[in-house]
Amino acid sequence: MARFLKNRSAAQGKSPGSLVFIGKQKTDAVSIRLIQYHEQFFEDIRVSSVKELRERRREGTVGWIDINGLHDTELIAQVGEAFDIHPLTLEDIVNTGQRPKAEEFEHYISIMIKMMRLEHKDGRIHSEQLSIIQGSDFLITFQEKPGDVFEPVRERLRSVKGRHRKSGTDYLAYTLLDTIVDNYMILIERLGEQIEAMEPQIIDSPGPELLNTINENRRELHFLRTSVRPGRDALRELSRLQTDLIGSSVSFFLRDLNDLATQAVEAMDTYREMLKDQLESHGASSANRLNETMKFLTVFSVVFIPLSLLAGIYGTNFTHMPELQFRYAYPIFWGVLIVVAGCMVWIFKRKKWL
Repeated sequence: MARFLKNRSAAQGKSPGSLVFIGKQKTDAVSIRLIQYHEQFFEDIRVSSVKELRERRREGTVGWIDINGLHDTELIAQVGEAFDIHPLTLEDIVNTGQRPKAEEFEHYISIMIKMMRLEHKDGRIHSEQLSIIQGSDFLITFQEKPGDVFEPVRERLRSVKGRHRKSGTDYLAYTLLDTIVDNYMILIERLGEQIEAMEPQIIDSPGPELLNTINENRRELHFLRTSVRPGRDALRELSRLQTDLIGSSVSFFLRDLNDLATQAVEAMDTYREMLKDQLESHGASSANRLNETMKFLTVFSVVFIPLSLLAGIYGTNFTHMPELQFRYAYPIFWGVLIVVAGCMVWIFKRKKWL
């Protein structure tokens, strides 16, 4: 499956709002995790159905509902019915190729963004769509598979210290988005270290392997850029929303987060230009090395041209060639060859061709 675009053939001809899963199924079964809390209470449980989820919800608490797996469109539809989520939002949730965005609805905010991670087994960056539905007392996250970067947030929620347990869903949404953007910065820094480390090699030892590494870094940076840049735009849209679901204190945090996302985009643009320069430098270095090789071969050939001429003359089969009968003809011949070659090398060095 293409990394940059998802296959939408399954949704072709469907009416708007139809729930059709687009993407690659990354988990066998859908799991639902409910974390609900207030300042003096915390609960972290697993539920097996939307019905059990509704039964276990406690009034007066902030509920974080984490759903892993998007291929079960029937369950997604049940969640949408339970929390009155618009069909177009549900359609965006099950479309893993959805562009990051932030939208305000009557009683919730919808945020689509990409989570990025580096897989050590193949050394490539992979993306996963995260959909956040933020209501007044609930926040739902839809992920493609189990495993995320939010464990530090859960640890802070378990702790009574800090402002997490005292805050609402707007601050929880902010902390999740902040964790995602922080992870963007970590990935950009790691990729940037690899890019900067290639600078000396480009001058000293350009070659096919180094060129392949440059192209791999360009591909990974471009893949990262296709998610981070629209993610920055989505955060900008979110920070500009005028809604009661986002408090004034959290708005300041969101604006600061938007600045961090902008910094991430600017860093990627810098590394993008650096890779472009590295590619040009690699081509110039390779051309210079080729020129040096051709220069050596040319000088070598030019030096041997008169020597070949002399060897050709005295290698002929004429009967009357007086030099052949001379006793010291052979060493004299070698002496002439050495003197001619030495003179030519001296001339080349004097003209600074060598």
